[in-house]
Amino acid sequence: MPLPATEALHPDANGLDTLSDREALDRLLSGQEAALAAVRGALPDIAAGAAVMAEAIARGRRLVYGGAGSSALMAMADAMELPGTYGISPENILVLMAGGMPGAPHLPGHVEDDTAEAQRAARLIRDGDALVAVSASGSTPYTVSLAQAARARGARVIALANNAGAPLLEGAEVAIHVTTPPELIAGSTRMGAGTAQKAALNLMSTLMAVRLGHVHDGMMVNVVADNEKLRARAIRIVASIGDVSEDAAEKALQRADGAVKPAALIACGATPDQAGALLSETGQNLRAALARLRHPA
Repeated sequence: MPLPATEALHPDANGLDTLSDREALDRLLSGQEAALAAVRGALPDIAAGAAVMAEAIARGRRLVYGGAGSSALMAMADAMELPGTYGISPENILVLMAGGMPGAPHLPGHVEDDTAEAQRAARLIRDGDALVAVSASGSTPYTVSLAQAARARGARVIALANNAGAPLLEGAEVAIHVTTPPELIAGSTRMGAGTAQKAALNLMSTLMAVRLGHVHDGMMVNVVADNEKLRARAIRIVASIGDVSEDAAEKALQRADGAVKPAALIACGATPDQAGALLSETGQNLRAALARLRHPA
């Protein structure tokens, strides 16, 4: 039986341990670059996944990220960055990881095979949620079982794997196969496959945020400004959109209780009540709200 691509030996791995530091690192980096380049072929499916995620959030459902091992770490990183970056409520995000969230720098391997735990975890998934299930091999028992149970509970499943024909991809509403080459360290999918997974997840969740109206001309207009860096960023965003000074932008943010979207409208001449109404009428889409403010019907 042929080995799956994620377990096969890479031809450039021969003699890796005999090379100089620079030569070894060059080969390892080339492996990462090749894995990242493979993401481009999956862009249509990544876009389809982003649409499913956006619809779930727009309908008040949740994004559920699930996996085991290093794949789960990639999923967890994407999930945990969404509230601060795009203002997605933590209540609308759930992470299900084999063995639970790590509390120490060790990922036990046996939990990846625990399908009973996957079935128990799946009880937290609700009808209409969007599950993003990630597995490099695409055959991790925990992740495959979680996806199957999620479908049975009415969730929409987005599956991301690095092996063609993987069980995880079967039956998924959106099947994302990122055809990464074998690893320079055979089977060490925290490397090339993990890099590709992180890129695919970042692309998918960012496009989701764009489609939800949380990005305006490359600026994160739904950012939660809870530290000095982000407060300064929010001021710059409002100043740029409103074409006003940073002092005026800060005052607009104060009138909007720190929320960037209404503050941008206030900086463009709206009252706080008018800004709220415009955003409500346009589904929180700032560009559409600005268009109505500048060109009322």
